[in-house]
Amino acid sequence: MDDIRSQIKFGTDGWRGIIADNFTFQNVRIVSQAIADYYKGRLSSGEIVFAVGYDTRFLSKEFAHTVSEVLSQNGIKVLLSDKYLPTPAVSLAVKRFKASAGIVITASHNPSSYNGIKIKTSSGGAAGSEVTSEVEKLLSPYRARGKGTGLVAYRDFVNDYVKFLRSYVDLKLLKKAKFKILVDTMHGSGDGLISEILKGSSIRIEFARREYNPSFGGCQPEPIPENLGPSMSKMKKGRFNIGLVLDGDADRIAALAPDGEFISPQKILALLILHLKQDRGMKGAVVKTICGSRVLDKIAGDLGVEMFETPVGFKYISELMNTRDVLVGGEEAGGIGFKNYIPERDGTLAGLMLLEMMAYRGKSIDKIIADMEKKYGRYYYVKDSIALRQTGSFDIDGFKNTDMVIGRKVVERKDFDGVKLILDNDSWIMIRGSGTEPIIRVYAESKSLKEARRLLEYGKSLVK
Repeated sequence: MDDIRSQIKFGTDGWRGIIADNFTFQNVRIVSQAIADYYKGRLSSGEIVFAVGYDTRFLSKEFAHTVSEVLSQNGIKVLLSDKYLPTPAVSLAVKRFKASAGIVITASHNPSSYNGIKIKTSSGGAAGSEVTSEVEKLLSPYRARGKGTGLVAYRDFVNDYVKFLRSYVDLKLLKKAKFKILVDTMHGSGDGLISEILKGSSIRIEFARREYNPSFGGCQPEPIPENLGPSMSKMKKGRFNIGLVLDGDADRIAALAPDGEFISPQKILALLILHLKQDRGMKGAVVKTICGSRVLDKIAGDLGVEMFETPVGFKYISELMNTRDVLVGGEEAGGIGFKNYIPERDGTLAGLMLLEMMAYRGKSIDKIIADMEKKYGRYYYVKDSIALRQTGSFDIDGFKNTDMVIGRKVVERKDFDGVKLILDNDSWIMIRGSGTEPIIRVYAESKSLKEARRLLEYGKSLVK
């Protein structure tokens, strides 16, 4: 029993493991049974319905069928996607079909050797620890599966997803836009859906890494600069107005400027706050995670918008979107969620909102960023990761109680997820353990790139 629970641990966004190591068909059956037991114990009356989907990873389809089989044998009705699809499309399906919950087979941005299971609540949002911790308690290799007469029915979730996004964006405005865009789907489940959403518009779309490839071309499907070299080069040569990059399951986004420069998710979230508030005239609060940029606080303050700050993990943003009037919420890794949708992130919709902002303002994305930075200042956001196998120790208390960092005075400390030290010149540094991978992350931000890098190196030097 203890061995099973050491192999199966839910992190900030589901359970992830290495295929054929701890992520096996047997362990997937064990997790599926525990999920079935959890929901059967809490939904004792009425029909229990699950929406199940999967991404483009190796064996994802087969794992999804295994999950569906176990749920079905427990008398649970399963609506199974008839093709691979973005994670937010499953969340939307949960909401549309009024399902009890959803399951997605994906390891998001992790290397191709990984796969995983994400649980979605009845609202379509990410399941929090109040669910996953209880599921972990029910893990058992000995628990027999039920012999119910559950039904597995195939559904086309993608059509509803495309239809909804077409209704969400200002298609009338976008149809007039003369943009040329590059979309890099990193061989993930984002596929070519953006062309379906923009059908009928004058926007010219060119794709990169759209082909189905479970190994992701030997590259981790995470939209960070070190994984985007070919697309950056293509941007410089192709006269594109913007590049949009989706991660493996298309719930996260990054972007590229016309000259190929990387536009960080922090800047994207800042831009979208401005767009939704100023261009669309929408109302609501803004949510960022503890490692979010200071520019977000400045924009929220200037616009008179309430700002919430959460631990890392979109499930915390999801919870607020379910209980508060949230306009937009985003995490540092590029997951952004929107009002009047699902309490979950969507990379494709975030990209469409950037296009819409460009159309509203009649400016290129680099000009819009320049306008934003002229008013709110330019912040340099950097981060790095250190594999746990390379580390020995880290004195978290010593770091937390530090009074000076590279000659700057510490003026505020936050420790509700890792430790973040805010300095007297509006710079900051943060160190925390990842909830999805065996790594320690170091973050830093400053109005000076040189200082941001010094802070980053200082943080890395503490992880010995």
